Amino acid sequence: MSTLFITHPACLNHLTPAGHPERPDRLRVLGQALEAEQFQHLARMEAPAAPFEAIALCHPLDYIKEIAAASPQQGLVRLDADTTMSPGSFEAALRGAGGAMLAVDEVVGKMATNAFVGVRPPGHHAETTRPMGFCLFNNVAIAARHAQKQHGLERVAIVDFDVHHGNGSQEIFWSDPTVMYCSTHQMPLYPGTGAVSERGKHNTIVNAPLRAGDGGERFQEAFEQIILPRLRDFRPELIVISAGFDAHRRDPLANLNLVDTDFGWVTRQVMQVADMSAQGRIVSVLEGGYDLEALAQSAAAHVTALMRG
Repeated sequence: MSTLFITHPACLNHLTPAGHPERPDRLRVLGQALEAEQFQHLARMEAPAAPFEAIALCHPLDYIKEIAAASPQQGLVRLDADTTMSPGSFEAALRGAGGAMLAVDEVVGKMATNAFVGVRPPGHHAETTRPMGFCLFNNVAIAARHAQKQHGLERVAIVDFDVHHGNGSQEIFWSDPTVMYCSTHQMPLYPGTGAVSERGKHNTIVNAPLRAGDGGERFQEAFEQIILPRLRDFRPELIVISAGFDAHRRDPLANLNLVDTDFGWVTRQVMQVADMSAQGRIVSVLEGGYDLEALAQSAAAHVTALMRG
């Protein structure tokens, strides 16, 4: 078995306004980075479109239909201050969710050791009935629910190292004792959630906020002292990663000072937990990362680690 990379060209057809940081070039540089010789053994698949009933594991059918109805025939439509749709956005969002679900199927079905899903729009800000922060559907939440419903897994953990807090993932699983959500993020910063005191109804929300200017040392400390012990105690049967690379020091939207090796480090730490309780099963889904060079280097470090490189 090997690491699996899932993407789809339709995800390039989600267009955003000129100058918007979440742009198709993000996936282009990601694809180029993963064409390097060191990734020649990476298995590759195309993301299918998720059926509505699968997305409805996290978002009500009415909401899914509202997003479909909002999709323009031409031009761009604004859903909120920073979330837009173009004619290709709805299919891209369906393939984002479908790619995350396919990754779960392949990893739990032992066809792949682990998987990285390179799709856009991202997902972790999407709440049950609210698109926001560039996100339409919450891909990692759908993956976690799919693992439980289709494959009978009891405990799933989501690890989110995007520089922005995944308010949507936290909201969806706030009252659910079977899904643990763990996040490092810069605070204060958009979307304003993610305080240490936000623990969920069953103490399965684990927030470890970082301050502007913090770098690899503080990031590693947050994982070693807060997140990894809680993850080990929870004993997840699958770990889903919200892989945002915008905590890199080059990123224009935030002020943390991580470098690409930090993303390799955290990936290996999470893999150790997965090896203990989840048979090594990890599904990683792209979230943020808006400096193209930093995104390419950081994602390459992440996938190299997944390949046990």
